[in-house]
Amino acid sequence: MVQSRRIARVVVVLLAVAALGAVGVAAWRRFRARLTANSLVLNETLPVHSKWWRDHAKEKGDLLYVAIGDSAAQGIGASLPNRSYVGVLADEIRAVTGRTLRVVNLSVSGATVELAVRDQLPRFVKLEPDIVTVAIGANDIALWDPVAFERGIREIFAALPSHALVADLPYFYFPRNERKVAVANGIVRRVAAEHGLTVVPLHAETKHQGIPGILTQFAIDLFHPNDHGYRVWANAFAPSLAAQLVERFETPEVVR
Repeated sequence: MVQSRRIARVVVVLLAVAALGAVGVAAWRRFRARLTANSLVLNETLPVHSKWWRDHAKEKGDLLYVAIGDSAAQGIGASLPNRSYVGVLADEIRAVTGRTLRVVNLSVSGATVELAVRDQLPRFVKLEPDIVTVAIGANDIALWDPVAFERGIREIFAALPSHALVADLPYFYFPRNERKVAVANGIVRRVAAEHGLTVVPLHAETKHQGIPGILTQFAIDLFHPNDHGYRVWANAFAPSLAAQLVERFETPEVVR
């Protein structure tokens, strides 16, 4: 009798564990399905953001700001295209210099380093920008190839003016991805040093946000930043950008 009761309790426990497992699997599947649906919603904004930047690239300005990048530069996940980090930095440039600004955002959603070399670099070399920002490489982590990554980074950095600001890759949260990001950022810093380029500490800035950053700084697909997240990206660029603007351009603060 005692043995039968023990067996019955074990069976009950196993059934409870199985039930909880089934609930967990179902919840995970619902979560993944919702993320997929949310990603599709954001995908619908891709042509909207791209057109917005193309239209605004036609505006004239005293200074020219050119951005190389991917969907983050496009502002996917932001409430408006100009609330991407590129838009926030453009507002900062106008405020610090007191000048009008033309923004040519060469970025393409989904761009890898290789695609940036193919699609963005030929257009970049035809321009003479006063300000340049580069944030590229996050999409390379999915199919990580360090040799191809370094080859592409070398091509891009070799074409940049010495005043260009290049960001390292953002924080990826998961250890498996972070190991790849560490290698990528080592490449970015090493090649940037060879060309005398300033590296913007995007990884440190986004990592500093911690777990609360996941809850408050990502769009509905939990991949792209939201408005708040893009301000964090802009904050990573801000100190180097401000120092450069004051050094290279006559600003209202130093006008006599």
